[in-house]
Amino acid sequence: PVFGQEVTILTDPGADPHKGTGAVMCCTFGDTADVAWWYTHKLPLVEAIASDGRMTAAAGAFAGLSLAEARKQIELALTAEGYLLGRQATLQSVRVHERCDTPVEYIVARQWFVRVLEYKEELIAAGEKVRWHPDHMQARYRAWVENLNWDWCISRQRYFGVPFPVWYCQECGETVVADEEQLPVDPFDQQPSRACACGSTSFTPETDTFDTWATSSLSPQIVGRWLTGPDLYDQVSPFSLRPQAHEIIRTWAFYTIVKSHFHFHTIPWTDVLISGWGIAGEGMGKISKSRGGGPMPPLEMIERYSADAVRYWAASTGPGKDSVISEEKIQMGSKLVTKLWNVARFSERFIETYHPPEALPALSPADRWILSRAQRLIRRVTGLFQQYDYAAAKSEIESFFWTELADNYLEMCKQRLYEGAPAEIDAARYSLYQVLLAVVKMLAPFLPYVTEEIYLGLFASSDSQPSERVSIHSSSWPAPDERLEDDQAEKMGEILLAVATAVRRYKSEHNLALGTGLNRLQLATVDPAHAHALRESTADLMSITRASRIELVGELDPSLETVL
Repeated sequence: PVFGQEVTILTDPGADPHKGTGAVMCCTFGDTADVAWWYTHKLPLVEAIASDGRMTAAAGAFAGLSLAEARKQIELALTAEGYLLGRQATLQSVRVHERCDTPVEYIVARQWFVRVLEYKEELIAAGEKVRWHPDHMQARYRAWVENLNWDWCISRQRYFGVPFPVWYCQECGETVVADEEQLPVDPFDQQPSRACACGSTSFTPETDTFDTWATSSLSPQIVGRWLTGPDLYDQVSPFSLRPQAHEIIRTWAFYTIVKSHFHFHTIPWTDVLISGWGIAGEGMGKISKSRGGGPMPPLEMIERYSADAVRYWAASTGPGKDSVISEEKIQMGSKLVTKLWNVARFSERFIETYHPPEALPALSPADRWILSRAQRLIRRVTGLFQQYDYAAAKSEIESFFWTELADNYLEMCKQRLYEGAPAEIDAARYSLYQVLLAVVKMLAPFLPYVTEEIYLGLFASSDSQPSERVSIHSSSWPAPDERLEDDQAEKMGEILLAVATAVRRYKSEHNLALGTGLNRLQLATVDPAHAHALRESTADLMSITRASRIELVGELDPSLETVL
């Protein structure tokens, strides 16, 4: 009414007769529904908002006003002319910018597009050639491609960005694209290498820049040096892995597949690993700088607990899953870092200058047990990493470190390390060196800082070439040693653990500290093999149980308290 503009009333299945009055206002443009109706019904185009966010001449007396001010002035005009019948608060769903929450407005502008709609089936097929981790994320990719309604807009109206190598003839308006030999080119600084077909040499540069995804979708080609090192690119393409988050499957993953398919008729990588979000808190959305990081900003958590502890939390949730930031989980990571450091400090006096021999020393049953268990761990963890299941890998390493290495083997071998004969010390040093090195290397992706310090302090000089002192992160991944895999030793190790567990339980039930000494520990077995292994393990069992004397018998003395 303010503008005296008449509109035609039309019917459309998109209008819901049961919602409000059943009538829907259409303008150019409020949302995507307006765009569809404008296109379907061939409505006139009224451009009321300019690219600077102010009203155009189409707004008459309100031209030049910001949108917020125009709303106020239009309301005043409606009131003054008696058109405003009332006002009430209404809850509406409004699309806003993801960072500043400013409402999004639609304006009309010419853009550059890449055709993708007519290639949907090919792009779906390309996505199926990629292995998705977790595999259900492929469904998100497929759903996105199947439901695309428009081609890929690759242009943006921004100052910073990669320029289009394009000019427009000032005489005839013809679009002139740079010759391939002229690339890269900035159309503001350079002119086309040839005149326009009309003969003119006066050109206006394209002011748009490429969308970020139009260039980042070429990351495999850039990293593989497609233009500068084609031999290298042929060796590494397709790449093995793209790690990325789930919300950009529709952009980074999709557009990278589009580029590789259109340019090279292949997939860009064989696998894509989809991570989840770090959530600021229940119902708070993802952690972001623009929102302050939530109640537990990661930088504060790093200052309080260390970067390794925060990485521990981040790696505790498997691929594709969101994870609410947890101070409790970060504290668990901090405890692991501290325990690993303490184990390394204890081990330092025994292995700092140690160089393990090629030949195996005379290993005790406990040594053979922990070394065999470590080889199994290396196989399991390597397999999990090959499946990109880093959370399960971390859990396996952590469980082994706490329950087998720190809580049991170290307690078994301490007495040998301090007081054993030279051959016994050599066996314990060898086992401790090999197992701790493997654990530190496997934890390095999760705890990169503490493992680097431990590696450089204890292992770098013996694990690398004499002329090198490399970072743990460029050292070799541990490989299982088949010589050390021993099913029988692992079964014997379970018996040793059962003895240690029973003694600990006995002390706990009698309110005794775990370090409390025992005058005598009697073990009964009628199995000759077990008796032999227990006899070989006497020093280790005395160390972990704090027993002054261990007796091996065929039958327990009934006058003693039975703990096993």
